[in-house]
Amino acid sequence: MLLQVARSALSYQSKMTAKDAAVVVAMKRLSGLYPRYGYRRIQVFLGREGHVMGEERAYRIWSQAGLQVPRKRPRKRIAHSRPRPTTPSRANEVWAYDFVFDACANGQQLKCLTLVDEYTRECLAIDVAGSIRSGRLIEVLSRVISERGSPKHIRSDNGPEFISKALLSWAVTNGLDPALIDPGKPWQNGTNESFNGKFRDECLGMEWFRTRAEAKVRIETWRQHYNEVRPHSSLGKQTPKAFGITCGIAAQSGVISQ
Repeated sequence: MLLQVARSALSYQSKMTAKDAAVVVAMKRLSGLYPRYGYRRIQVFLGREGHVMGEERAYRIWSQAGLQVPRKRPRKRIAHSRPRPTTPSRANEVWAYDFVFDACANGQQLKCLTLVDEYTRECLAIDVAGSIRSGRLIEVLSRVISERGSPKHIRSDNGPEFISKALLSWAVTNGLDPALIDPGKPWQNGTNESFNGKFRDECLGMEWFRTRAEAKVRIETWRQHYNEVRPHSSLGKQTPKAFGITCGIAAQSGVISQ
């Protein structure tokens, strides 16, 4: 059989390996920067750097390089869930907010108020403190409204901070309609729940905060990255800020993380 093999084939070297070499280097570098991102999101970053390619090639190189994202446990699926009320049809119409909890290495507790525009997916604010009650919540909302204008609805669960008399009175005074979800049905606040999952997976789960002051700085840095750099699959791989601009809303990048 060897006698039937062309002599030129004995010294043949694949051109594909050399062609993909620069992409592999860039892909490994980006994967190191964003360890929770898969090949589809890394493909967007590669395109920004001039390495434009289809999903099939990106997946092939990703697989051959041995890159992968650790699998998360599948979520419990809720059957026959009804559509959430007040689905937004434009930017700045419905805001959703909730709390995420964590802790620092020195034992300080972190309570993070996350506020998201449901239409643009932009994170409007992440307020970080040890305790956040209705008075502080009103202060955060007031500051964001002064930057962007007032939404029509604000969505939340039925936590004590969200149904306090002070907050409800403030909402009525400012012409806001509280869109409270049904008790025990967090999926009705799906946009904020989805954001909180990304926040925990890509920021809280990847960072080691020594103090609350350090946490505030790092979380704000991640928030700006989420709004201005991270491609969002549901927005056609645009960033929330870029999508907001196309909707006529100039996204604010310097809002609140105190």
